[in-house]
Amino acid sequence: MRARSVFAVAALAAFASCSEAGRPGDATGARQVAVAESGDTAQSADSGGSRSRGSASAPVKVYEMSDFQCPFCRQHALETMPTLEREYIATGKVQWFFINFPIPELHRNAIPAAELALCAARAGKFWDAHHLLFQHQKAWGPLQDARPFFLSLADSLRLPRVETLACLQDSAMTRAVREEAESAIRAGATSTPTFYIEGGLLIGAQPPSVFRGILDSIYTAKTRR
Repeated sequence: MRARSVFAVAALAAFASCSEAGRPGDATGARQVAVAESGDTAQSADSGGSRSRGSASAPVKVYEMSDFQCPFCRQHALETMPTLEREYIATGKVQWFFINFPIPELHRNAIPAAELALCAARAGKFWDAHHLLFQHQKAWGPLQDARPFFLSLADSLRLPRVETLACLQDSAMTRAVREEAESAIRAGATSTPTFYIEGGLLIGAQPPSVFRGILDSIYTAKTRR
């Protein structure tokens, strides 16, 4: 039997994608998600731009494993993330990392969206691309071929058209996205969004109040003298 791709494995493991049901991985497995930030392929794909927000010295680290075409990931990005940015990231309490976990068997345009975001990261514009992709998700999500729409987003980001086309055709982008998806699976993620927070997993789009309870508790424990 032909082996399934990592993306197919992810889809089967999270058939109810974007649901809040899932099983957390153990802490050792969850730490594997950091591979996406340190691996050679991902690092080269992200050269010139970071997919983290906040101070590197922040005591609490959060890894978000997300699919740009998942509506619950969009809900988190547009409704919850601004509050977390204001209360935790901007104040130096939390450093936030974004890990691509596309599930194309359910979201046909998730992989090219992730590749566009990585190409934007090369120009130091990952978070700008992140916002535009989620903001316009309802427009590009159902398209049979979203590439022209993604190029229009690249134009909005003022990314050079020739370089962007070359980047999107670079197999390193696909490898980087695949490696990140593999790290998310090893971390125990079975649906999107999933958040690895200092040894545990938080599943699904949650309101700011849920994050506050967790982040405040961890921050207090790590900074108590």
